[in-house]
Amino acid sequence: MSILVGKKAPDFTVPAVLADGQIVDSFSLSETIKGKYAIVFFYPLDFTFVCPSEIIAMSHRMDKFREMGVEVIGVSIDSHFTHNAWRNTPVEQGGIGAVEYTLAADMDHAIAKAYGIESEGGDSYYPAGVAMRASFVIDQKGIVRSQVVNDEPIGRNMDELVRVVDALQFFEENGQVCPAGWNKGDKGMNTSPEGVASYLAENSKSL
Repeated sequence: MSILVGKKAPDFTVPAVLADGQIVDSFSLSETIKGKYAIVFFYPLDFTFVCPSEIIAMSHRMDKFREMGVEVIGVSIDSHFTHNAWRNTPVEQGGIGAVEYTLAADMDHAIAKAYGIESEGGDSYYPAGVAMRASFVIDQKGIVRSQVVNDEPIGRNMDELVRVVDALQFFEENGQVCPAGWNKGDKGMNTSPEGVASYLAENSKSL
């Protein structure tokens, strides 16, 4: 597995289904996210089990992500046609409905390999060859600032992705770092011995 934090997010151009349901042959990550924050999140397969709950949960938070200036792109090894069929399957029948972000088709597995999250099987619960449950938060310069990967049975908390973007933007705006459990509206920490001491004196019991 690659650690991409602090590195340029690998670019890709692939077929995709856009948020408005349009099917395109050439969706470019770099063109779409230029000058914006982004989340690229991978999931194993369409028409499976934990995946639709995550995809729908992400869609339910799109108003918040748009407010924060974040582009969201979901990626799996399925085709754009399968993505489209899943979007057109009612939620009560195991579908995902008209989710409000792009689903990219990584049919040759090149994206999963570039991000270092293609499963090799083995002791993992994933079958070999699928993308793992991996989430990448990317800043406005195209640099990966957060990377989280779960094994197959463990669904993600999409509110944590909101929190991570909030923390990144807080740091960029204020120059203060975000201590354990930080949420928007909380105090940050100055990166000096005095800043650490001041923060812990006031907050250590609530950590």
